Amino acid sequence: MHAHQMFKSMPSDTATAILKYFQDQDRPVYRTALDSLCQSRRVRPVFIQKKPKAEQLEWFRQCLCQAALEDVALQLLQIWLLKDRQPMLVSFLDALGVAHDGKGAVDDVPETLDAAKIGPAVDALLAAHPAPEVAIYLNMFQQQRENGWPEIARLLAEDARLKLG
Repeated sequence: MHAHQMFKSMPSDTATAILKYFQDQDRPVYRTALDSLCQSRRVRPVFIQKKPKAEQLEWFRQCLCQAALEDVALQLLQIWLLKDRQPMLVSFLDALGVAHDGKGAVDDVPETLDAAKIGPAVDALLAAHPAPEVAIYLNMFQQQRENGWPEIARLLAEDARLKLG
């Protein structure tokens, strides 16, 4: 699933929480993304910045649902996961035995994953984190390798807990 599709199908409170993270915690990224979105929509940033914060976030979310803005949506999800959801990434990679930098970033993505470890690792994630966030992470993890991993693809397709929409 592409990033713009994730923004389109994720619960609105999840999208709002992700975007609010940037609005409150990572202003430089928020402003850069805002500039990109405004440029693509041919709107001046000041026009959006004058709106109440909740309206800004809704406008942001609507923009990120468009395929033309896939790059911005993808970058925001990547940054959010690596900066704000590190424990989720680290616990999943540790459970699978995948080497990482201690912060959830993987330099050398494995060709295969131990199928016996994936189910329990996902169950542990779902026990500790909201299901939509786990689904977003697994969809993003799949993008680390062309065509992803069949075991994770199967879980995303079959496990109702991992459905975004």
